[in-house]
Amino acid sequence: MNGSSIKSELRMWIRQENMVTYLIITNIAVFLIMGILRLVSLASDSANPIFAFLYDNLSLHTRPDQLLVKPWGFITYMFTHYQVLHILFNLLMFFFFGNLFRSDLSNRRVLPLYLLGGLIGGILYVAVYNILPSYSGIDGTMVGASAAIMTFIVASSTLMPNLEIALFGVFNIRLKWLALGLVVIDLFSMPDGNLGGLVSHLGGAAFGFAYIRILKSGTDLCSPLMILFDKIGDIFSRSRREAKPKKFKPKKSPLRVVRNNEVAISTRLDELLDKINEKGLESLTSEEKLWLKKHSEEK
Repeated sequence: MNGSSIKSELRMWIRQENMVTYLIITNIAVFLIMGILRLVSLASDSANPIFAFLYDNLSLHTRPDQLLVKPWGFITYMFTHYQVLHILFNLLMFFFFGNLFRSDLSNRRVLPLYLLGGLIGGILYVAVYNILPSYSGIDGTMVGASAAIMTFIVASSTLMPNLEIALFGVFNIRLKWLALGLVVIDLFSMPDGNLGGLVSHLGGAAFGFAYIRILKSGTDLCSPLMILFDKIGDIFSRSRREAKPKKFKPKKSPLRVVRNNEVAISTRLDELLDKINEKGLESLTSEEKLWLKKHSEEK
């Protein structure tokens, strides 16, 4: 495969207007920036202040004094990774379950669910550090899309529990058992550490389950964000339309020089067609209608 075909396929992949694709690209872009900065630190054998600054501002902090000055961490943390296996596992799972969810419940719900699932996970992560005495005073930091992606895994499994997939291409398993297995793994991993992170995963999973059950009862928790994003999209679409240069259409000269009979007929025909275009066919006189019919048939 040559370079041009790769570029064309990548361009086509991006133009599909698939929100799962856009979120994957965003995560990869942030990962590459963070990864390059870490490599620079390794090459120079010293800490990279830019990497430290970015990590500090993109991660979610748990200590209230830090959280108050960096509240955007509730959003940015779910787009940030710096470990290869972490982002690889997350994005592979999101590619499958995100598109599964999207194919059944539409593209419009993907971004709102991603943000809400990640937000629920982030809130629970902060709560663990501020409620449990053993974590008191510690400023924990979290990055990664795991909570948001657990939302999609459980939401898809709740939506289509008996759908079978070939796990690792070896054996078939229903989605409900796969989701349950991942939840159980998180539960039994709690004594090994990373309690806050695992609680955030379970929070995302719980929200995914609750979202589908509430949606089936007639209430869409993503609806406010869907409306907001639609309005923002309309504003940008209107701006692009207004920014397009208008085509210049020169006005017809009122002076017409008739050089021969053919030019005179063509000019007369144009005049009548313009009149119809502006005022309608009823504006023509009987003589004009007969003339138009005669010469239109000749044309």
